[in-house]
Order: sequence, then C-alpha cells, then structure tokens
Amino acid sequence: MEPYRVKVVEPIPVTTREQRERALRRVHYNLFGLRADEVTIDLLTDSGTGALSAAQWAAGMAGDESYAGSRSFYHFQDVVRDLTSYPCVLPVHQGRAAERILFSALLTPGQITLSNTHFDTTRANVELAGCRAVDLPCPRAQDLDSDEPFKGDIDLRRLEGALRGPDGSRIALVVMTLTNNGEAGQPVSMDNLARAAALCREHSVPLFLDAARFAENAWLVTQREAAYRDMTPRQVAEEAFRLADGCLMSAKKDGIVHIGGFLGLRDRDLAERCEPLLIATEGFPTYGGLAGRDLDMIALGLTEALDPRYLRSRADAALHLAHLTRDAGIDIVEPPGLHALYLNAGRLLPHIPPHRFPGHALACQLYLEGGIRSVELGSLYLGREDEKGNPITTAPYELVRLALPRRTYGIGHLNHVGEALAAAVKGRERIPGYRLVEQPALLRHFRCKLEPAPA
Repeated sequence: MEPYRVKVVEPIPVTTREQRERALRRVHYNLFGLRADEVTIDLLTDSGTGALSAAQWAAGMAGDESYAGSRSFYHFQDVVRDLTSYPCVLPVHQGRAAERILFSALLTPGQITLSNTHFDTTRANVELAGCRAVDLPCPRAQDLDSDEPFKGDIDLRRLEGALRGPDGSRIALVVMTLTNNGEAGQPVSMDNLARAAALCREHSVPLFLDAARFAENAWLVTQREAAYRDMTPRQVAEEAFRLADGCLMSAKKDGIVHIGGFLGLRDRDLAERCEPLLIATEGFPTYGGLAGRDLDMIALGLTEALDPRYLRSRADAALHLAHLTRDAGIDIVEPPGLHALYLNAGRLLPHIPPHRFPGHALACQLYLEGGIRSVELGSLYLGREDEKGNPITTAPYELVRLALPRRTYGIGHLNHVGEALAAAVKGRERIPGYRLVEQPALLRHFRCKLEPAPA
C-alpha cells in the first residue's frame, strides 16, 4: 500500500467523447495544447505534477522571503551539500535554467557534449550554445523486450573511443542522465557510472549528472545491482554524486516540488563564472528565482524522495500499470522503471509509417478513449521531414510515454488508464496517422500543429 494517506482531494474533470474530439480539433491535435480541465488523467509528465506532503506545506509556511541571505537558502544549501558533497550550490527555477547557465559558462561554439542520452532541453541548450550533443546509449538499450536491468548505461567502448579519437579535444563535458529518460527511463548502474567517471578523469573531461531522477535510479540500483543490495537509496545516491564533478537538477522530479532546481558544482572557479549568469537571469544567489518557501520545500522533498517505502510504492504502481498494459495487448519497454511506462506504438500500429507518427496517433487515441493525456517519444520528437512531408530521419523506436506523477494517482486511476488502453487496442487498425501542418524550428513537439492523415 501507499505509505501515506489522502488529506486533501481535488475533483478531476470527466468529459464526453464528443467534448474530447472538439478539444483535439481546437488544439490542432497537439496534446500539449489541451487545457487541464479537458484532461481526466494527466500522464503527460512527472515534472512538477506531484503532491506535496503535509510536512512540505508546513515548511513552506515558515519560509524566509528575504531577498538576500534567506535562512531558507542556507537550510536548502546544507541539505544539498550533505547529499551531493558539492560545495557550490546555485538555486534555479528549474533544471533547464541550470543547463543554460552551465553551458553558457563552460561551452564555446564548435565543442561536443557526450551523454548516455541528452534530454530534449539539454540537447536544445547545447545547440543554442553552438555545440553538438552526441548520444552514446549502450547496445543493450536496442532490445526493447529484454529484461536487461541497466539499459540506461552509456556505451563505455564508444565513450573511450570518442575521448581518445580525433575530436577528443573538442569534447567539453559528459552528461550522465539518471535515470535515462531518453532511453525509456532505464537506470544507470553504479559500475557503469564509475567506469565512465574514470575515463573522464583520465582525459580531464568534467562529468556531470542530470540528476532529476537520482532517487529512482538509486532505488533501482538497490534492486538490480548485486553489490548494492544491502545499501539504502540514500547511500547509493551519495556515492553517485561523489563520482561526478557536478550535477544539473530539476527538483520538479525527485525533489517532489512544483518548481525549482539547482546547479551543484565541485569547481569553485566554474561556480564563480556561473554566478553572474545566475544573477542576471534567475536572481540573487541566495534565492535564484525561487521563493524562500520553495527552497524549504525542496530541502524536505529531497529527503522524502529517498524514503524506501515511498520508492517501493512508486515501483509497485508502475508494475501494476505495466500488468494492465500487457493485458491490453500492448508491449512496453522492458523492464518497467519508476517514473513512466513506455508503450511500443510502432509495433502496435504497423499500418502507420514513422513519418505519420504512430506514437502520436496512439496518444491521441488514448485521449479520445479515456481523457488520458500522454506524450509521444518517436519520430515527431526526434525525426525530420522535407518540405513535402517525406522522411529525412526517423526515430529508432515509436514510443508513447505514460509518466506517473508522484503521490498523485491511486490504483483506481491506473485501472481507468488500463481500460482506456484496452479500448484503444480494439479499433487499432482504424487509428489514423498524422501529418504536420505547422512546426517551429526547435523543440517542435511542444508547439507544432497536426491533422489526421488516414492511410
């Protein structure tokens, strides 16, 4: 059972099929455009969508809103330092702000960043800095059906080859994403992280963690990596942070808050280069774009996120939804993680080619069937087409992510998702593909417009 009880409830919208059809047409079939009151179960993201604890709300009420020298900041700083071992802690309003500040201070045009897989905003901020983001996922990630426990690992052979190769001098940093959201939320093993850290040290290349889901990665390590089965998630997380030179943190995930994040740095000289950018774009270093109450809530959330009882209940919820999804006849990326399930839409809808976006088609159908909002991670997210809509590049897999907000939905809600999935599968051969009507140049999946494109 969940290790908490419900203290405050909020009504959820229940809409008709006709209302959902009208809503989809109005937003040009882009689920990001839907109003929240048009969505019954919102699995679009686990970022900033969790439920705060009573203790977090109480801490927020005691927050110090002083512009400079807030006691809330010093409490927050002590908690982050104790967890990560990084002496320099710069608060920001969310993770992408930490990316922008770090890359502005560290990167120069023409350089390269390496990662097990860059998150979408991480890649965008690298490219905005005039640099190239290169992904090196491990070969095991290519088998979506296997039970390999650590498909989030970086490919160590390719990492070493890149660091030793002709472009080695252009590599500015390595980013390890924990868990690997771009590879279906799969965890990174401590062995892989340690070996990657050793290679980075050998070649004097800084290693940073994208630590948005550090607690979930630590939990999966304790469950799947033999050398760590007798350790607590906290102990695993502390060791992971010690292996790196710093971290980028969106606290909207494993900080279990609605806004906030931080940049943690071991290098004081680098921190001094980052601080002016923080002041100019986020705020004074003792608040960084956040209210004092937010800083106190993050400090407590970072502790609550490492509670083994909470992490176990989160894993159980993901497993329950995985069973429902398989029972509906939909394959998922195995094994399931904690923050999301990834549906294999390409396999489910073979009549829809990649440039007609089968993942997006399944996501739209799931909304029509049950008011469930999800997100495509396939060729709409990663692909590219020419001016006539013909494919130039397509994604390796056509997936749909069902992200699980923290402490928000119960078993009954997940059962409703399972029923909607089963209903979508019944008429899958009639689900249309989609064509792009309008798209921005960067991060197109957020704001593009589409229309149905029946076969």
